[in-house]
Amino acid sequence: MDFLEIEDLSIAFAGLRALERVSFNVREGEILGLIGPNGAGKSTLLNCVSRVHTPTGGGVRYRGEDLLKKAIHELPALRIRRTFQNLELFKDATVRENVAMGTAFRHRGSIVAELFGLDGSARRAVDERADKMLKVLELAEHADTKVTALPYGLQKSVELARALASEPKLMLLDEPAAGMNPEESRRVGELILRLKALGITLVLVEHDMRLVMRVCDRIVVLDHGEKIAEGDPQTVRNDPAVVAAYLGEEADA
Repeated sequence: MDFLEIEDLSIAFAGLRALERVSFNVREGEILGLIGPNGAGKSTLLNCVSRVHTPTGGGVRYRGEDLLKKAIHELPALRIRRTFQNLELFKDATVRENVAMGTAFRHRGSIVAELFGLDGSARRAVDERADKMLKVLELAEHADTKVTALPYGLQKSVELARALASEPKLMLLDEPAAGMNPEESRRVGELILRLKALGITLVLVEHDMRLVMRVCDRIVVLDHGEKIAEGDPQTVRNDPAVVAAYLGEEADA
């Protein structure tokens, strides 16, 4: 049984096809890259898996369960976490407070009390979990810093740390290196590999091909809502259909 199974996934918006019978599997413990030109359907596919959208056809199974029968609010308990292209941080909060919010699903009844200091023991437990995640992603020195005071690359790292605080088994990463310079992108690649080393399975949507080729075990390529290639990075890099549709000169980078 595969960890995540995408079978004949299809969806259309206002009559326009976004995905057409896309199928692939994700193996437990791997990093699977999902690439393709703008409008290929990559984020739409993540939205279907994370229950933002309901597909018009096909299926999604996660650890043997029919994920399409689950509501979006049930995903944290299933240990699935999604990040988005744009930063989704609490701008007036510190780094530690932002990461602490990642523990919310485990403390549904008292999260407000925890975060505002009304329950001392619970707040300490949340902060300890947050501090552990900050140490793992090398952000501990910024724990008490307001998140907006950090450079963009570190803010993206805070977002990853918050996702990690929810103890996911599956992380769906939507362009985590978008807008970054080469050094920031390199750091994100290191963080992603660290997440894999912790036993997390990752699906990575990303346009930075150096990052994708460096960290991914396998790659699926979409174009105009259809899967046009699948394989290890070297195979995909040299696939004529992929080069023609997307990589172009980047294939030689």
